[in-house]
Amino acid sequence: MSGLVVTSASMSLDGFVAYENNDPGALFDWYDAGDVEVPNAGTLPPFHLTRESADYWREWTGSLGCLVVGRLLFDITDGWGGEHPLGVPFVVLTHEPPADWAHAHTGNAHFVTEGIEAAVARAKEIAGDRNVGVAAGTVAGQALAAGLVDEVGVDLVPIVMGSGHRYFEDIEPADVKLGDPTVIIPARSVTHLRYPVVR
Repeated sequence: MSGLVVTSASMSLDGFVAYENNDPGALFDWYDAGDVEVPNAGTLPPFHLTRESADYWREWTGSLGCLVVGRLLFDITDGWGGEHPLGVPFVVLTHEPPADWAHAHTGNAHFVTEGIEAAVARAKEIAGDRNVGVAAGTVAGQALAAGLVDEVGVDLVPIVMGSGHRYFEDIEPADVKLGDPTVIIPARSVTHLRYPVVR
């Protein structure tokens, strides 16, 4: 039995997950809004979350077995040095895998060139019975439009950004059909929400 395919992102009130220059601005302030230390894998320092956010974060991230990300995010982070902060393998959807990536020896990155369906299928193989997370942006939009996403998570941050990269890039609004929220958790600087995808 395989797990769910889920997207999750910190999002502004007007629907953005980063500015045009890929800076998240104040969207990530909730990662340092409390006194509960939550460690990350790799080189990312620990978060300091409120109790409400920490409980939610641990439950959500603890369900993951693999991530699907796009080439832009991979390049911005240099593939997290081969170890994603969530401590799980990741599948990179790309037109062309990097020829000489310094961290390839870690074995945590898997490159797929055949499209979003193949990327999600590979991630499901890796994840087994655990969930697959899909990064926001173009990859999330492609996965949702292809009918591959089971659940949409939003960490709603009470700011207005005005412009930038949207949670779902390059998708027809009619392709987004969500049911009533299954999770609503208010916390300092953020409200955690989850919605099932209606097919």
